[in-house]
Amino acid sequence: MSDRTAIKIKIKSWVTFMRVRSRLAIRFAKITSGLIKLMNRGSGVTLPGYVARRIDPDILGEMARQVRGKTIVTMGTNGKTTTNAILCRALESEGKKVIINRTGANMLNGIISAFVLATDRRGRLDADYACIEVDEISSVGVLPKLKPDCALLTNISRDQLDRFGEVDITYGKLLTAVRSVPETTLIINCDDILSYSLAEESGNPFVSYGIDEQIFDDISRSEIRESIFCRKCGKKLEYDFFHYGQLGIYRCPACGFARPEPDYTAAGIRMDGEVYSFDLDGMHIDSTARTPYNIYNTLSAYTALKTMGAGYAGFKEMIEAFDYGNNRESIFTINGARVQLHLAKNPIGFQQKISLVLKDEKPKDIIIQINDTAQDGRDISWLWDVDFQYLADSSAEKILTAGTRRYDMGLRLKYEDIPCETTEDLKAAVTERTVNGTKNLYVIVNYSGLYRTNHMLTELEKEEVQA
Repeated sequence: MSDRTAIKIKIKSWVTFMRVRSRLAIRFAKITSGLIKLMNRGSGVTLPGYVARRIDPDILGEMARQVRGKTIVTMGTNGKTTTNAILCRALESEGKKVIINRTGANMLNGIISAFVLATDRRGRLDADYACIEVDEISSVGVLPKLKPDCALLTNISRDQLDRFGEVDITYGKLLTAVRSVPETTLIINCDDILSYSLAEESGNPFVSYGIDEQIFDDISRSEIRESIFCRKCGKKLEYDFFHYGQLGIYRCPACGFARPEPDYTAAGIRMDGEVYSFDLDGMHIDSTARTPYNIYNTLSAYTALKTMGAGYAGFKEMIEAFDYGNNRESIFTINGARVQLHLAKNPIGFQQKISLVLKDEKPKDIIIQINDTAQDGRDISWLWDVDFQYLADSSAEKILTAGTRRYDMGLRLKYEDIPCETTEDLKAAVTERTVNGTKNLYVIVNYSGLYRTNHMLTELEKEEVQA
């Protein structure tokens, strides 16, 4: 036997071994998911990925290579899940088969689960595209395996302090991640000086989007600024205006570094009733967006789709019917009351929700649930970065705090001279307020309370219908 023949045999044996290993990883991941659901121990979207990775450390790379078309990842502090959902819906509306981690399981194990649980009985994927939401800290380990064609970055701001630390740590992780995939095209919010600086520093090709109009109100903008100094020379930036946080139209008077003219923008933005309409690339969009932030999410998704050359042909029709709630902004009718559920998991997000509450001038009740699980972040000091004083003018008849850190939330409101009560029973509190309250109830929760509260409100709404 020649040396060349021996080498070919060895390579073939190795490939066969790897295929068997991948199939075993997929098989056991699916068994794990089935057992979790059978035992009613959760949705089974994280542990299967862990099992698959233990059996085949390269399972994510193997799955990603099976995607026929392109892979798009979405990263950033706010807006990831909604933006990723828009990307998926746009591609599916054109008949494409898409892999997506819909549940927001955006760390390595959850992403692996999304791929392996979508395979057929032979362990093969049938996918034209992959739309994957990626946690910023996990991006360093995920991007080199996925090797995405496109990486969309919504913004960089403060999040869970015990996981992310200060914003420069997040910036460094993201920069390392995108540099590991130098051929990946970045989709960048150039209104965010941190995101734009990262794109320039990375060396990756990038396409930008931004909004030239000042559409966020004073309450949304807040005074939280992650970076007001030039990333090139360190001098203080000048702003024409802020959208929110550090996002806005900026320039450095010292070195000339400035927000560029975006490649894509939304214009003619106005609020009609409770929703926004706007112009995008020659289209007039009558959206269902209830916050200006979702205009950013729409714009970013459209920019990525245009850059990738897919999913935008029927974009107007798709986005005008799109539900931005994504289980994070839901409306229920319970005991004749209108109940709105909103997610707020960091200072910027909470500020947007407070603005939304104040736009509603009718009398209302408010319940704020704050937990401190590993999903939420144990450190809830970010509550002190939120301008809660605006709630004093919210026409609230009663404000209740709930969750494991209900007393911390109550203390935060006390410092603003805003009266509130605490409750240990969220369901009972919702029931009582829908019966005896203003019939206009806002329930604001952070991450770990979202899906459980959504389920609880859904059940209460069904009980009323059945009654």
